[in-house]
Amino acid sequence: MAFPTKSPYVIVGAGIHGLSTAYHLALELKARGKGTGKDIIILDKSGISAGASGIACGVIRNNYFQPAMRELMAHSVKIWESDPKAYSYHPVGYMQVSCEKMHDDVRSIYEQQKDIDYKSIFIEGEKDCMKYMRDILDDWQAQEITSVLHEMPGGYANNTAAMYGLAGKAEAEGVRIITGVEVTGFLRDNDDSVTAVETNRGNIDCDYVIIGAGPWAKQFWEMLEMPKTISIKNPLDGTITTDIPMWTYWFLQEGTLGVDPNIQKTNDGRMPPVIHVDSDAPLYSDVDGSLITDSMWGIYYKPDFNFGGIQGGAAPVPVNKDSDDVAIDPYGTESSEYLVGHEFAHMWVSALAHCQKRFIGTIPKYKNEASGGIGAFTPDSFPVFDVFRKNCYLIADSNHGYKMLGVGKLVAEDICGANSNLLKPFRFSRYEAGKLHPVSNSPFPWS
Repeated sequence: MAFPTKSPYVIVGAGIHGLSTAYHLALELKARGKGTGKDIIILDKSGISAGASGIACGVIRNNYFQPAMRELMAHSVKIWESDPKAYSYHPVGYMQVSCEKMHDDVRSIYEQQKDIDYKSIFIEGEKDCMKYMRDILDDWQAQEITSVLHEMPGGYANNTAAMYGLAGKAEAEGVRIITGVEVTGFLRDNDDSVTAVETNRGNIDCDYVIIGAGPWAKQFWEMLEMPKTISIKNPLDGTITTDIPMWTYWFLQEGTLGVDPNIQKTNDGRMPPVIHVDSDAPLYSDVDGSLITDSMWGIYYKPDFNFGGIQGGAAPVPVNKDSDDVAIDPYGTESSEYLVGHEFAHMWVSALAHCQKRFIGTIPKYKNEASGGIGAFTPDSFPVFDVFRKNCYLIADSNHGYKMLGVGKLVAEDICGANSNLLKPFRFSRYEAGKLHPVSNSPFPWS
């Protein structure tokens, strides 16, 4: 098929956001009698799920301290549940297991989950938490845990399988996915709207552009000639801080322990929920007993046959490198030194052993392979979903991406004029207006 020179809608990125938006936009156009999926093309410089979506842990959860994030995630969970087979979705649930420092935050999450009818159980007190966890996993041994929030919906999806399932849905609606095409810039009209997408194979005239490029958000932000720094109003005292970088990069620490995933089955022989632990208990090495940290730490993990073991991660760390270099290719050779290494493996598997006896002595089974990656974060570490240059919709997930399958549906509705209430709290204007999201005590920047 010939390379297109024109398309009403051009979507950049064949990951979770690009594919989801394409599929749902095709449905919206057809329902409104304004077009079909044949009016949409997706461009990706590599291939389907070749970036962040292809190595994501795939955790699906509602567990957020921020009301706007929680409502958005509840919507996304429903989309995952709508076709578990196509999305390779495993609805095993999700648990946040936390120390006293997180107690009030987690209680707030539980109360607000009740308000939106999101089913969960909240356990309080160290003794009751230990009993609850041991009733599920009899070797549970993490100390100083005073709250457990067990979300019944949620779970995880097999990353690449889910993306190919989503791509199949989009293509069935007539969407064309073109891989091996790198977007190099945008042409704009006198009214500042985008008129064409420049690529390494030629220009594509268009009426509307959607960018869902994950960690490459900064690169496209600069192609649109948007400001490198912004000002943010403090919602408490009204003061304004200037020259804040729009984009920063964090290294996402994830990996796989190469044991039989069945090792993590529950007492009754079922697959367990995804487990997230935030703790301020001293963490000691499972190798030599030395102190790894006496500061707040966090991990998450799940058995996953797709990864071939116990897969999960820990809190990310800042990238100590010029962000302009990282922006060139967050998953390329410029960032190769950030692949997960021995330090993460030592901490993460020691933390697994801290939580459950079955992981004691398993560090030699850690898989020494590329995982994790680089995440492009906004100034407040929360997403930006907004229109720029009049007809360019930017989906900047700030590394909340994979679980947000439902964002594509909301963006499609936005583009067709519905003006989604769930996306309003994530407009770019919130920085100048001081309408920021509350921040929890979690060691994870996206919480």
